[in-house]
Amino acid sequence: MNDTIALLMDHRSVRKFKQEPVTEDQLAQIIGAAQMASTSSNVQAYTAIAVTDEELKRQLAELAGGQAYVAECPVFLVWCADLYRLQQTVEWHQPGAQSQVSSTENYAVATIDAALAAQNAAIAAESLGLGIVYIGGIRSNIAQVSELLGLPELVYPVFGMCIGVPDQEVGSKPRLPLSGVLHMNGYDREQSKEAVKLYDQTMVQYITERTGGQRTASWSENMAARLIKPTRLELKEYLHSKGFMKF
Repeated sequence: MNDTIALLMDHRSVRKFKQEPVTEDQLAQIIGAAQMASTSSNVQAYTAIAVTDEELKRQLAELAGGQAYVAECPVFLVWCADLYRLQQTVEWHQPGAQSQVSSTENYAVATIDAALAAQNAAIAAESLGLGIVYIGGIRSNIAQVSELLGLPELVYPVFGMCIGVPDQEVGSKPRLPLSGVLHMNGYDREQSKEAVKLYDQTMVQYITERTGGQRTASWSENMAARLIKPTRLELKEYLHSKGFMKF
């Protein structure tokens, strides 16, 4: 295992940070690394907003469901899918032309671009001795987050990311076995089922030990319970209102 793979395998979600700043140089390196992620046709359809203002972080923490670490981390990055910048290029160079920017394909491209860039940023941050945690909770009140950050049409917040010096020791959470995510030359339904059964055994042991027996549900039980609960149903309407997926 080389150093890069070792760093990736050592990933932890950090939710408690020391009151030490993330320097401008560190932030520049993190975002610079993010920019080198793969991007479809070089569209670079994302923007990262670094939030350091204490009151703004407090409001975002509240909108994200009261997640205190959003307010407590030195830097909170909001990763946005950004087609606004691309729409501007159409207006500059093809005035009067019917733009295809609002297509579902371009929505997917922008969302994927944001995710790829963010993961590069996460790895870069961890290589600098910092910790991160992704915050999907900003989509719980996505319209209010957008207004708070002044996001224009064709820009939406995909997720947030807390960054800072870790102030806790966090264990590694087991993942699905390799057979659960790696299929050869086609999708193997039986292999997928067996991988989930195996993973359930691992996670029952993990969560039982971690909670002292207070929780014992398997991964598949937790996922089933999660997926029958309506969540963020306003997202589709919001995305349409921001100009995404018009066709």
